[in-house]
Amino acid sequence: GFGCAQLEYGIPITPSTVFHVASVSKQFTAMAITMLEAAGKLSADDDIRKYVPELADFGKTITIRHLLNHTSGLRDQWDLLVLSGCRMDDVITQADIMDRLKRQKELNFAPGEEYLYCNSGFTLLAEIVSRVSGQAFTDWTRENIFKPLGMTSTHFHIDHQEVVKNRAYSYEGEPGKGFKQSVLNYANVGATSLFTTVEDMANWLRNFDDKRVGGAAVLDRMLTKGVLNSGKEIAYARGIEVVDYKGLKMIGHSGGDAGFRSDVIYFPGEKFGVAVFSNLGSFAAGTLTRQIADIYLAAKLKQSEAAAPGIKPAPKQAGLPAKILEEFLGTYWFESTQLLRRIVLDKDKLIYVRTADNRSELAPVSPTEFRMKDVPEEVRVSFSGKTGKRFETITVTVAGQPPTVGKRMEPFTPSAEALKEYEGRYFSDELDTRYDVTLSSGTLQVHFPHHEPVPLVPQKKDFFSAGDFAKIQFQRDAGGAVTGFAVSTGRVRNLKFARMKS
Repeated sequence: GFGCAQLEYGIPITPSTVFHVASVSKQFTAMAITMLEAAGKLSADDDIRKYVPELADFGKTITIRHLLNHTSGLRDQWDLLVLSGCRMDDVITQADIMDRLKRQKELNFAPGEEYLYCNSGFTLLAEIVSRVSGQAFTDWTRENIFKPLGMTSTHFHIDHQEVVKNRAYSYEGEPGKGFKQSVLNYANVGATSLFTTVEDMANWLRNFDDKRVGGAAVLDRMLTKGVLNSGKEIAYARGIEVVDYKGLKMIGHSGGDAGFRSDVIYFPGEKFGVAVFSNLGSFAAGTLTRQIADIYLAAKLKQSEAAAPGIKPAPKQAGLPAKILEEFLGTYWFESTQLLRRIVLDKDKLIYVRTADNRSELAPVSPTEFRMKDVPEEVRVSFSGKTGKRFETITVTVAGQPPTVGKRMEPFTPSAEALKEYEGRYFSDELDTRYDVTLSSGTLQVHFPHHEPVPLVPQKKDFFSAGDFAKIQFQRDAGGAVTGFAVSTGRVRNLKFARMKS
């Protein structure tokens, strides 16, 4: 153990310190469901409305398996809560989440069509465990998983006021001022809220080998990867990822809530695992677990990996004069992700602009290809389709992912007069929340409960970004009048607001 569990009193972290481990919790929720399935209490292919009938009938069946694999199409609970006016340091109860979920009328996509990480599914799984077993989820997991494995310092934390001995508290860095508390008041379980220690986590990892709890059949199901409707296999199994790491099979999961960061990995063939827990928001737990694995498994790991799919080995960095760099400048629209990006020149350097304060330098590696600097992954940006003195198409390739393509567009710069037609009050039945859109000093703003006004930045006609978090697409009737808008985030798509009458 290193550092402080509680800065106020200088209490040190030890291997017995209890951490909130965020989404590392999901594998335990999945284990509970899978054990009940093995006992004949439910089936992974059951319609979830058999157990949670208060959810809407979306016209397509969502199964327990969809929840386990993040393929349900449900909107994510955290994004829904923020959009409805909650702050993430509020007390957020199981009932708060269930209230938002039962209000939903639409899905992000048809069940089984895509993989999209969704915390809502695991809150529902915890609810199903309670309703099927007749016990509180916290009690069932303690009696059937934690006690048998000797995880004596582990529990699902549903009472935010409960006193927990030896617990770590959550912090984040504040530039120039040291640290401040990053408050977490969760009173919900399933997707998160497991309190545990690295010592207890070692007992859990050993169970993947000795199979004392659950048995071989349950653990085999736990590690069976999900499959989409198309037949494509995904890396996510039941609350845990199954991937190849430098030639070895590795299972694991990471987690992050408030200032807590956790990462747990296990190599079944080598019977080797690493668990790293932290209470500082900027800490890269996943980087450290892999660095540790690289040391202990050095003799078995492939040390010279081929370039990741879609990325060619980087040639020597080229130098391009400013006159050539000007050919890449412009505004580009990515239709598949509904994102606008600008390419600008700053002191003879090409800059990829996401928002005013989120920018990356592009270092040339060929006459039309660049490497994005100061980003955690290998990212290449290339340009094509030159017309006159400007390129028309931009392609961004992140290592291991399909490329995304953007097209040059004329910047959308509406006048203050043009922005007036968006002003008004809007209401969402699915959030039971009202938004006010106002014009102030030539800037459109959206006001919603318990948050500061958020500027709406024009992207293209009727389409605005609300910071890095959300995008708003205004909608019109046949006569061209603005009738409402749809808001989308990374894990919520097209949540509708209707314009209210004056």
